[in-house]
Amino acid sequence: MQTSKLVTSLVVVGLLGLCGSLSQQSSNITLTLIDAESGQEVPGLIRIIDEAGEPVAAPGLLSRGLGLNENLPISKWQVVPASSTFELPAGNYTIDAISGLETEQAQLRLDLTDKKRVIATIPVRRFYNAAAQGLASANTHLHLRKLDRAMSDRYLVEIPRSDRLDILFVSYLERAGEDVDYISNRYTSADLAQLSKQAGVYLGNGEEHRHNFTGFGEGYGHVMLLNIQKLIQPVSIGPGIMKMGSDGLPLQRGIDTARRDGATVVWCHNNWGRESFPNWVNGRVDAQNIFDGGSHGSYKDSFYRYLNAGLRVPFSTGTDWFMYDFSRVYVEMQEEATPANWLKALAAGRSYITNGPLLEFSVDGQRSGDTIAMQQPGSVTVTARGLGRLDFQKLQLIRNGEMIQSVGTRPVGGHFEATLEMSLTIDEASWLALRTPPPSVNGDPELQAKTPLNELGKELFAHTGPVFVEVDGNGVFDKAVAREFLAEMEASQELIPENGTFESEEELARVLDVYRDGIASLKARLAE
Repeated sequence: MQTSKLVTSLVVVGLLGLCGSLSQQSSNITLTLIDAESGQEVPGLIRIIDEAGEPVAAPGLLSRGLGLNENLPISKWQVVPASSTFELPAGNYTIDAISGLETEQAQLRLDLTDKKRVIATIPVRRFYNAAAQGLASANTHLHLRKLDRAMSDRYLVEIPRSDRLDILFVSYLERAGEDVDYISNRYTSADLAQLSKQAGVYLGNGEEHRHNFTGFGEGYGHVMLLNIQKLIQPVSIGPGIMKMGSDGLPLQRGIDTARRDGATVVWCHNNWGRESFPNWVNGRVDAQNIFDGGSHGSYKDSFYRYLNAGLRVPFSTGTDWFMYDFSRVYVEMQEEATPANWLKALAAGRSYITNGPLLEFSVDGQRSGDTIAMQQPGSVTVTARGLGRLDFQKLQLIRNGEMIQSVGTRPVGGHFEATLEMSLTIDEASWLALRTPPPSVNGDPELQAKTPLNELGKELFAHTGPVFVEVDGNGVFDKAVAREFLAEMEASQELIPENGTFESEEELARVLDVYRDGIASLKARLAE
């Protein structure tokens, strides 16, 4: 892992009761992270390592990996939302510090051999400022469980602040016999508003509306309903999750109810769920999550296929159970970054997703979500840049799902950058996007190489939404991909009666109507 060589400062304000003994029990440390340029205090994360190279937990600081396996890399980091005081045994320590995704990693060496009281600052150098670019970041998918209310409140105040998020959506969900421990279900909109003031981060609300045929097997799918006015019932559908009732309600019913209330609809877990494409093709979904709750699938499973089938798909992501990664969506904002305004901008397609690398991308000056209309084949100018605290290795240009250009990274101070500027010939309708190398996927022979890991132990990823290029009035529409989706929807019509439990023919028909409507819409598009 590459870290900054930035020289940090240690200011010892008082050395009280020097005894000259090497056996002193402990030292009291007050630690503050500051912006290296402005000197202003900033929130962030620290990792304390002792002389033996082992991580040390500072008493009183919150573990960044709270709720997760204590042996994971994330659990070596602790949260410093503001200047913090704690004690450490006498000895020598190395403290690593970061603040969000936009700073280099700083390091402080601390000798506590004979000191009772130490006041220290760690300057962290910022190499990028997303807010100055008009960008606001959000995690669209979070639940918490098995915490008491006080600890859950602390989690929601300290961790998004220390990760430097702008918005975090906390969502309700149900599972029979288990949701009694889902502490995030107990928050009202008023509770979240109050915690937002403490955190300095907007906390939005939502619901994960979902269906599985078995407890954790695929069914109709999972969808986030964000900024809801009321819970959409039933929250979870069918005996697979709730151990009661039937499979006779499609997700589409809940989606339509939420949309009438002004909610934003974000499909979860990549292409997981048979109802995903029928709802996309009929315009009922506003954005598509990937890597929210693991690494299920890849870009090509949903994003690329949907785009090649002529859909406009804003990219999104989140973390599901606990904030196990830095995953976030950056959206270009023209208004104040409230949850409602942010969701509106997300649906417009001006987004990119990342858990580390920061991206800039334009085509003839147009950005993600924009359309370039060409009367005939010609050329466009692509301008792109990637920056990251860690070496993301490459920046890749994607056209219609295929990588067509790649450039390597170079070290710049304590971080890495890559730039790409080129003239690109356009001889047919295209969509263009920028990414770093995609994470590995088990079982996919094309995606076996692992990308570098970020500080929390997760494979790095970043991907912009597309810029669309129309030629002579035509956008991308791959008929072969469209026919694949037709076949999948027709297969769902056969699979659902075999796997579901329905109390009447009317219930089954209500579910199958979703696929009939999707098939009809896609056939009409193919016939044009």
